[in-house]
Amino acid sequence: MELDAEFIAFVNRRGDHHLRTAVLLTGDWHAAEDLVQAALVKLYGAWPRLDTTDDPDAYLRRILVNTQRSWWRARWRRETPVERLPDPPPMADPGESLAVADVVRHALATLPPRQRTALVLRYFEDLPETQVAELMGCTTGSVKTHTHRGLRAMRALLPDLRLVREGVNEGLGSGREDR
Repeated sequence: MELDAEFIAFVNRRGDHHLRTAVLLTGDWHAAEDLVQAALVKLYGAWPRLDTTDDPDAYLRRILVNTQRSWWRARWRRETPVERLPDPPPMADPGESLAVADVVRHALATLPPRQRTALVLRYFEDLPETQVAELMGCTTGSVKTHTHRGLRAMRALLPDLRLVREGVNEGLGSGREDR
């Protein structure tokens, strides 16, 4: 029974953080809730075998990335290409901070999954490239490539948003993509 109490305490303490990560990974609030729920079910199954004094966040983060990746692969196999993409929804008032966050999430959602994953893990989770590479199942060089291309795409998608253009130089990204 103590294991259940530990698990519940962990979810109560860190659940919102992992939900925000999942929103950025999936680009959709509802898909993120499903992703976190599926990941927590998997984590609960492994919880008795985990050393919870270590870092259960890292284990859950790996589950989130792997589950999202498998969902994307399954969805990609079912998708049919279309000639023209639908118009994006109209942007909210950019003067509000929530609107800016919404615009950034929408722009992230348009990126390919590997670029989006690299950006979320590098800049939202603030993980080093080696750990991102391990989570994504690729090389550090691939992480650098996905990060560089993702930032370039974000700058193109959000040319008027100063945060994206200058954020890396002002400490938001710590200039890590250059390392």
